[in-house]
Amino acid sequence: MRPNYLRPGDVVAIVSPAAKIKKEILSQAISVLESWGLKVETGKHIFSEMHGYLSGSDDERWIDVQTALDHSNIKAIISARGGYGTTRIIDRLDFTKFLQNPKWIIGFSDVTALHMKLHQLGYESIHSVMPIQFPKQEHEQSVESLKSILFGDTIALNALPSPLNRVGTASGDLIGGNLTLLTDSLGTKTEINTDGKILVLEEVGEYRYKLDRMLIHLKRAGKLDQLAGLIIGYMTDIQDSEVSFGQTVEEIISDKVKEYSYPLAFNFPIGHEAPNLAWRHGAKASLTVEETQSLLSFEDFFP
Repeated sequence: MRPNYLRPGDVVAIVSPAAKIKKEILSQAISVLESWGLKVETGKHIFSEMHGYLSGSDDERWIDVQTALDHSNIKAIISARGGYGTTRIIDRLDFTKFLQNPKWIIGFSDVTALHMKLHQLGYESIHSVMPIQFPKQEHEQSVESLKSILFGDTIALNALPSPLNRVGTASGDLIGGNLTLLTDSLGTKTEINTDGKILVLEEVGEYRYKLDRMLIHLKRAGKLDQLAGLIIGYMTDIQDSEVSFGQTVEEIISDKVKEYSYPLAFNFPIGHEAPNLAWRHGAKASLTVEETQSLLSFEDFFP
């Protein structure tokens, strides 16, 4: 199910379930949202101090997210930034009132945990840039793509070809996000079900051997066996170890799915670089991988 698209005058909330955000950055993001005709509220504890890396204590962050989920007038909840912290509060969240008044949940990276929960509940959400990226000039296109989706203009995503792509077509629910968060979900209440799905993977700041280990973990758990298709976004700042792992990032990924026949597409503009184009997590999608390009489109926008 899909929350209602936004209209000018709607109220959106910015909360921070993970790491801190600076006041001046948030202020710039609020100005952008207000320029779209939206009214913006922020979590009561979003600038809470004395909690080190996190934007507040677990209780404070939980209260802010829960309050936004429960508020019937709020039409979208935007995570101020990612980092780490969402999984510390995810199991405490009560979605009873959300189900009565569904709203868009927006963000990426650590917010992947919330996307997986929303997908379990049967609702679409939006994987996109967050306020911490709004002021950055290189993310102008990313921010515009979020605006387009929020106001009902679904967009298709294109990717440049890769020699390790596997051509083909696929359709199914589009799910995924940050590889670390997807792997972290295994054995928990929000463990992903990937069967028949088009899975998106992106990552940042890991070593190649750790990337390999996480992919092996997903594979051993059966999460790569029954995919409809696999999309690879940015693999940002993936470092090699002192003794080289011996494979490129693309080779590591391709090797893990070599025995399967579903389409594989690299180079999608999704993740921790610009542009990080918005897409509807949980939406019905179609993936076409050809020798010259890859195309991801949605049930309500097939070119």
